[in-house]
Amino acid sequence: MSDLQIGLIVVGALLILMVLGFNWWQDRRVRRKMQAHFPTNEHDPLLGAGEQAAVRTGGSSSGKGEEAAWDTPAATRREPGLGKREPSVGESGVRAAPAPAPALAGESDDVEEADPATEVVIEVAFAEPVRGADLQHGLQGLRSAGRKPIRIFGVTDRARHRSRLHADESYSALQIAVLLANRTGPLTAIEWSQAWARVQDLGERFEATIEGPDQQAVLERAARLDDTCAALDTQVGLTLLLGSAQPAAEVLAVARDLGFMHDGPRLAWVSDEGQPRFTLTRGDGAAFDAGMGGVERLNLLLDVPCSPPDEHAFGRMVDVGHQLAQRLRAELVDDQGKPLAEGSAAVIDERLQVLFSQLEQAGLRAGSERALRVFA
Repeated sequence: MSDLQIGLIVVGALLILMVLGFNWWQDRRVRRKMQAHFPTNEHDPLLGAGEQAAVRTGGSSSGKGEEAAWDTPAATRREPGLGKREPSVGESGVRAAPAPAPALAGESDDVEEADPATEVVIEVAFAEPVRGADLQHGLQGLRSAGRKPIRIFGVTDRARHRSRLHADESYSALQIAVLLANRTGPLTAIEWSQAWARVQDLGERFEATIEGPDQQAVLERAARLDDTCAALDTQVGLTLLLGSAQPAAEVLAVARDLGFMHDGPRLAWVSDEGQPRFTLTRGDGAAFDAGMGGVERLNLLLDVPCSPPDEHAFGRMVDVGHQLAQRLRAELVDDQGKPLAEGSAAVIDERLQVLFSQLEQAGLRAGSERALRVFA
């Protein structure tokens, strides 16, 4: 091999190294900007520390990364995602997204953000900004994975955080947040695979780099969250026995007169802040305004994790139940069909105060948006 050939090989190698170094620098700068404009959550009882590796893919590549622990005190955390560290460097051949344009005066970030304690996050970084209208069309099939809802957040080309995508804006990155657990159980391998496959399709369509955690780590986190929620999930019910069937319209009128409001097919007794404290449903499961059939039984339900904390949560429902029973000439019994014992309301309220406190300590404050997600 001649000196000329050796020299050309050396020059070629240096050029390749320069290109790789430039791509790495561009990727690092873009991800720092993403980190700065996806809001962060500070200390949270559900979050833990631990280094976390993530998978980066471009287009159709599949990927896996490391587990992020959530049951030890959080030290640092990365956003978007579930931990804070420097992101992995870009591979050769992957185009880095351009730097965002400066934000216009008066623009502000949306408040709502992904919840790393109850959602697993997949990050999507576009090579070039994509119009919101195009993304809205491409994301139509990405609203849920099985029985787990998905939320989508974005970073505009002007570095603004969005909890909803707008057709008239362009986006340089997305954050796909998949719920880890709800009352249907923990996120399953099939549900996670569905979400990942749909995000990969999105990445191929719009030329994006995808980053997310390892499947096994996701499933383990989902199982732990589900165990925590299962230990705190409590519902307390009462039953109204009407004796003979009464017209649904009359029952509905009485309930409204006592302060109940429509909440889908059920009626809700709401707090001063507009949150349901407890609900009223027909024993046959039908809506109150469905048909002309009679009502023979009514159910009152206090869904503790989904109700705002209240020192007299159960006692309040008992009082309203007695009023309904008097107006409807019905008998009020517990969920076992037995008459309420004197003083039982106070005893149950004391127990519920312990549960409200446990929910608070677990980072699942009763009636909070987070609790409403995982106890749905």
